[in-house]
Amino acid sequence: MEKKQITKIGVLTSGGDAPGMNAAVRAVVRTGVHYGLEVFGIMRGYNGMVENDIVPMNSRSVANIIQRGGTILKTARSKDFFSPEGRQKAYDNLKALGINGLVIIGGDGSFRGAQKFSSEFDIPCVGIPGTIDKDMAGTDYTIGFDTAVNTAVDAIDKIRDTMDAHDRLFIVEVMGRDAGYIALHSGIATGAENILIPESKTDIEDLIKSLTEKEKRKKLVNLIVVAEGDEFGGANELAKVIKERLPSADTRVCILGHIQRGGSPSCQDRLVASHMGYYGVESLMIGRYNVMVGMMNNKIHYTPLDKAVKERKTIGHEWMKIVKILAS
Repeated sequence: MEKKQITKIGVLTSGGDAPGMNAAVRAVVRTGVHYGLEVFGIMRGYNGMVENDIVPMNSRSVANIIQRGGTILKTARSKDFFSPEGRQKAYDNLKALGINGLVIIGGDGSFRGAQKFSSEFDIPCVGIPGTIDKDMAGTDYTIGFDTAVNTAVDAIDKIRDTMDAHDRLFIVEVMGRDAGYIALHSGIATGAENILIPESKTDIEDLIKSLTEKEKRKKLVNLIVVAEGDEFGGANELAKVIKERLPSADTRVCILGHIQRGGSPSCQDRLVASHMGYYGVESLMIGRYNVMVGMMNNKIHYTPLDKAVKERKTIGHEWMKIVKILAS
């Protein structure tokens, strides 16, 4: 795409909400204002673009939001934007306002929409990875992951207290439909005996054998952390099998659910979001278009959107080896 002078930018949050999105919106708005750009907030993701729910923003619009979870711009998934007619309508709305650059805060689905839109029309896009799943290639951090995993750790620590009091086996399900980073990190941090993730095939026989051996050693307090997207079927399905095969185990299930998405963002998420938001605006201004702004080795790193949506970050086998050794 030919470099153009960016004068008016739109910012939106799309897909699942993540703690720190507000910090990123704040950084985009204030950086844009600092450099003399007009900034518009697009409400409810691509829905707002199609329905012309677009509002002008200034520095005061984003006052006192850096500590808030969720997103003041709201978020939604837009069916209309998937159609050529919907995208044309969105483009017409942007052009009527003179918006000639977009910052999209979201995950891979949001970036696919941005990539498609930018390839059809003359509006450059920059993506900022906002997802608790930490599954984006091209970045060590995604906005929301640190808060989500710390929320999970805090909850699991509390569950461990009652596990220990009652000599129970607890299966805790955390979020992660396609990625197991929350399960992996929270499981290691809380001393889980087993961690089940979508990236690794679950060997139920090996799991039962491990629990049986621990039972023989009178190790009755056991924690299994499972990602919701694990191929075995999540915590409830796993509990059914364990109760059948190990009826003597006092087994309980706890599904943490959407508490992992909410809450005040951690310092890490606020810093990462602020950093990425600033460089997202700068990227548009210098003509670096259709990229995702990430961080690799604590330095800003740019990944083409088409590469960011095609590749998925993988979990190395050494992590699962560490889990096994530390849980023995």
